[in-house]
Amino acid sequence: MEGLIGIKAKKKGAIIADVVIAVIVIAFGGMAAYQANHFNKEVAINGVNVGGLTASQAMSKLENGKLDNTVKVGNQVIYQGKQTASGVTAQDEPEVKAILKKQFTLVPTSKTKNYNVSSNQNNQYRTTDLRNAVEQKLTAMNADRTPARDACAVLKNGTVSVEKAKDGKQYNVKAMMKEYDNQVNDDHIDLKAIIAKPVTESSQQVQTEKAKLQDLANATVDYKVENQDYNLPAKQMITSAKYVNGKYQINSKALADKIDQINKSQSTLGKKFNFKTSNGNTIQVQGKTYGWAIDTKSAVASILKAYENGTKTVDAKNNIYGIGYNENGTGYGVTSNDGIGDTYAELSIADQHAWFYRDGKLVDQVDVVTGNVQSHNDTPKGVYYIMYKQSPSTLKGVGYNGKAYSCKVQYWAQFTNDGCGFHDASWRTNWSKDAYLTQGSDGCANIRPDQASQVYNSLSVNEPVIVY
Repeated sequence: MEGLIGIKAKKKGAIIADVVIAVIVIAFGGMAAYQANHFNKEVAINGVNVGGLTASQAMSKLENGKLDNTVKVGNQVIYQGKQTASGVTAQDEPEVKAILKKQFTLVPTSKTKNYNVSSNQNNQYRTTDLRNAVEQKLTAMNADRTPARDACAVLKNGTVSVEKAKDGKQYNVKAMMKEYDNQVNDDHIDLKAIIAKPVTESSQQVQTEKAKLQDLANATVDYKVENQDYNLPAKQMITSAKYVNGKYQINSKALADKIDQINKSQSTLGKKFNFKTSNGNTIQVQGKTYGWAIDTKSAVASILKAYENGTKTVDAKNNIYGIGYNENGTGYGVTSNDGIGDTYAELSIADQHAWFYRDGKLVDQVDVVTGNVQSHNDTPKGVYYIMYKQSPSTLKGVGYNGKAYSCKVQYWAQFTNDGCGFHDASWRTNWSKDAYLTQGSDGCANIRPDQASQVYNSLSVNEPVIVY
């Protein structure tokens, strides 16, 4: 009897167990079916909560949703855009269904997840107008925030050192706009305040700057000016320097001062020349158009380029300037005869006579009639140069009587900026030694027609003309 009862109890227990298992299987099956067709509780798409919804319901919510386009940084609203449609359309449903499968868990979970649907209907307002407005706003906000100071290498007083970095409070606009792009399809845009970090002393950038500046500091250039060489070490010539974005930024005041010093000691433009006349007297004559000088700006640029490129020698001839027709200067490289050399024209107002020398030899000499003293049209004194020659030529101007003139001459060689020069004067009848006092020219040196050809051929462009 007892055995029979035990057997019945066992059968009953087995039935109950089977029922429980069946219930559990059915429950899990139902749960799995539900989970497969519904989003988990804390799932969002484009920032919109779709928890508990089917793919179809989620699509409806997304399609009908509106974007208020409020942009925040932390808790602060920095820009309020206009309201726009979400941009999600029926074409995006396959992507929503794919997200449903991706987020599936057999057991419901409350884990927060946000998925992004890049809508087929591009949200032009957010990707253009709103984006530009937010970027401009962040940039404008930075104007009132302290910028970070990058560490940087500096060359000063011949020594390379590193200025330490300093933190600031300005936003890293580029990084924040990248975050904006990541949220461009979200229901709302909440940006984190990303502060721009300075370049540190140990960065590769600063190490490169140090190496470049040390190379610069170690450079030296020999600056050749005619027969003089000037050794110019960068350590002494560069007041300060930095290396920024692959280029040197140099304060070259010390170098410019050195070039000015060289100019004063060697250039001939505007200086007084010591000159021994054909009569044997040594006089001083003020330089006018003849001569050369160093263009400081050009010279500094040439030397700095040499420092950077490792060039050891720079010739000043590429940095020379002058005045008059030849803006490249005259007489550079001529060191004899106080810079005048041995090929020149000499004109004595007192003697009313001109001498012409070539390679130190007198090749011609003639009497002349110079500018009218009485009318204050004196031939100007000074050291000039032959600017150009022309044969034949027509001379035009206004005479000392106030009347315009136009005269044809066979030979013309100009030596002043104002138009004075040597020329034949077929109209002149008074060739006396004192003609220039009351019946002189308008400033030129008149030559007898029968002597003009030889004088013309004795002259060459750029040769000095000494008038005294």
